[in-house]
Amino acid sequence: MNRTIRRASVFCLLLVLALLGRATWVQAYQAPALADDDHNRRNTIAQYAQPLGDIIVAGSPVTGSKRTQGGDLAHKRTYTQGELYAAVTGYSSQAYGATQLEGIYSHVLDGTDDRLKNPLDVVTGKQAAPGSVLTTIDPDVQKAAYEALGDDKGAAVAIDPRTGRILGMVSTPSYDPSKISGTSDGDTWQELLADPDKPLVNRALRQPLAPGSTFKLVVASAALENGLYSSVDERTDSPDPYTLPGTSTVLKNESASAPCENATLRTALQYSCNNVFAKVAADLGEDKVRAMAEKFGFNTEKLDVPVRASKSVYPSGMDKSSTALTGIGQFEVTATPMQMAMVSAALANGGELAAPHMVSEVTDSDGNALQKFADGDTKRVVSASTAEQLRSAMVTVVEQGTGTNARIDGAEVGGKTGTAQNGVGNSNTPYAWFTSYAKDKSTGKEVAVAVVVEDSGSARSEVSGNGLAAPIAQKMMKAALQG
Repeated sequence: MNRTIRRASVFCLLLVLALLGRATWVQAYQAPALADDDHNRRNTIAQYAQPLGDIIVAGSPVTGSKRTQGGDLAHKRTYTQGELYAAVTGYSSQAYGATQLEGIYSHVLDGTDDRLKNPLDVVTGKQAAPGSVLTTIDPDVQKAAYEALGDDKGAAVAIDPRTGRILGMVSTPSYDPSKISGTSDGDTWQELLADPDKPLVNRALRQPLAPGSTFKLVVASAALENGLYSSVDERTDSPDPYTLPGTSTVLKNESASAPCENATLRTALQYSCNNVFAKVAADLGEDKVRAMAEKFGFNTEKLDVPVRASKSVYPSGMDKSSTALTGIGQFEVTATPMQMAMVSAALANGGELAAPHMVSEVTDSDGNALQKFADGDTKRVVSASTAEQLRSAMVTVVEQGTGTNARIDGAEVGGKTGTAQNGVGNSNTPYAWFTSYAKDKSTGKEVAVAVVVEDSGSARSEVSGNGLAAPIAQKMMKAALQG
């Protein structure tokens, strides 16, 4: 053979071997990464090749699909009462991806999850019929929360204390996910991004704010559990006015005439006495208050319901005056409405916190369960005695104190109001909070609720937990008990 031809043949053979090696490498090692790459158009085509599975509320779908006109994406997502359920479903957009339940269960809903396929489908890559996601949401509670919040900027969460089932989750202002589900919704998308009220943010889970006086329930729990006071009816050592330790700053109470000097924990919750809870926090010290807050769920990095909630924070490394301020839910304490609903839920459930969840089951197209979420997966937060005493004190708040707008005829209702400072020197409109529980005396039904109103448009002097947040909680609790 001619030397030149032989060399050319060897070179061509090497090229073929290199191509085969590269193809093998791509197929064996890079295929999963390429398949999952966000820029792989085939994934989006597969996702919308058939009608998507549904997210279910009380047996009825709140999502749907419709055929598109032209293009390579055959179907797009639709929503029933999209604004009402946006904080639950999230969105599934051909252009902007998917969030919340739509994102977490996207492969079940589009039929690409391997659990939906038989062995032959797995080998051939055939797309299976999509599955469904069954939520724990009670439509009556959801509607009550959404209508009660109205034009307010805020959020609300309702939980069944015994099971941890999330019965309602609303964030306002909301948005209609149908309006951003296609590929030509850029103007609407930009409007949502530019809106200063951030409608795309789920405030119920993802907007931690200063909880104000609702945090006093955590501090009272710490006082009882650590033996600082033996009961909610023992008089405390709480001067009024109270000067923050190591400073000349005098902490004022909302009502100068309230009987807050050396008040019992019951009276201090009833009148929301700042001096009492600041002094309690300072006396306990930050470590004991933080330990109690963390039992309720503060500082948890991964609270998945299954959508991940932002961390609610109880700070560390404080001096005594800052620790005192945390006793009234200020300084650097932050909480989501989900977290404050968990506080009331644990107290309502005898001191045990049931893991909150808003999905009960994930199924295939025939309704067979792929995944179930157990109710009542609980952990002990406070003793049954502490929980009973604080429930009693919370009832006093509603019956005789700052939470009267939460009363429900025929039901035991307990709660705690909060008005949290906002901005440097409280320069912005304060946040109005209310966290509560209710029990129907005849049916035994229970619910725990937390509501925050960030801005209602009301005059600053009209902002209060009882005035703005408690009526919303009352409507939610009433809907839960009557459902």
